[in-house]
Amino acid sequence: MALPRSFLWSRRIFLTLLTGFVLVPVYVMVSSSLKPLADVTGRFRWLPSSLTIRPYIDIWSTVPLARYFVNSLIVAGAATVCSVVIAVFSAYAVSRYQFRGKRVFTVTVLSTQMFPGILFLLPLFLLYVNIGNATGIALFGSRGGLILTYLTFSLPFSIWMLIGYFDSVPRDLDEAALVDGCGPLGALFRIVVPAAIPGIVAVAVYAFMTAWGEVLFASVMTNDTTRTLAVGLQGYSTLNDVYWNQIMAASLVVSVPVVAGFLLLQRYLVAGLTAGAVK
Repeated sequence: MALPRSFLWSRRIFLTLLTGFVLVPVYVMVSSSLKPLADVTGRFRWLPSSLTIRPYIDIWSTVPLARYFVNSLIVAGAATVCSVVIAVFSAYAVSRYQFRGKRVFTVTVLSTQMFPGILFLLPLFLLYVNIGNATGIALFGSRGGLILTYLTFSLPFSIWMLIGYFDSVPRDLDEAALVDGCGPLGALFRIVVPAAIPGIVAVAVYAFMTAWGEVLFASVMTNDTTRTLAVGLQGYSTLNDVYWNQIMAASLVVSVPVVAGFLLLQRYLVAGLTAGAVK
C-alpha cells in the first residue's frame, strides 16, 4: 500500500529540519575554528572572509592540551577496561548462579542509578583525603582516584545491562561446555563472552563516554598535572580574553576519538542496546 503524498512530504520536511538542527552547530564550530580571533569575536558571518589553520596549531601551546589528552585517554581507558572486566564477572555470577543476597545485590545496583552524581562528590572527596592522610595513598588529585570515581558511575549500569544480556544466552551452551571439559571460567570466556560481544561493546562505549566527557568530578578530583580534557578546555578562557577559535578547534580535536569509536562500533552498540527488546 502506497503511503500518502502528504505523509511523504511531511517526513521530508521533518527530516530536513532535524538535519539542519544537528548540522548547523557543527558548521558553526568548524567555521569558527578556521577563523582568526578577530573574525570570531566580531559579527558572525556564515561564509568566513578568511580561513586559517592557526587555531589548530596554537591549541597545543596555549594550554598543555597534549598532557590533558593523555590524562583523559589513561583515565577513560582504564575506567572502561576495569568496568568491563568487573561487570562481566559480576553479571555472569548473577545470571548463572543462585546465592544468598542475590536479589539484594541486583536491587542495590539498580537503586544507585536513582541518585544524582553530585551527591557523591563530598563523600568521595572526604574519603580520598582521609585515606591519603591515613595510608599515604594519594587518591585525591591522582588518576587512580579519578578512575575509581568513574567506576562508581559506570559499574552499576554495566552490570545491570550485562545481566540482561547474559540471561539471553541459552544456558544449554554453558552445560554443553561443562560436559566437554570446560570449567566455569572456560564456559564464560569460550561460550558466553563471544556470544555477548555486542552487549560488552555497548558497556565499553558507555563507560568510555562517561569518563571522557565528565566535568564535575574531574574539576574537583584533579590538579594541574592530572587534569583531563573536559576541564582543561577552560584554560582557553583567561581574564583578558577568550580564545573562541581555539576553543572550537580543541573541541573538534577532542571529539575525534569518541566519534571515531562510535562509528567503528556502531553496529555492535545498536545490537547491544536493543538486545532482548524483541522476543
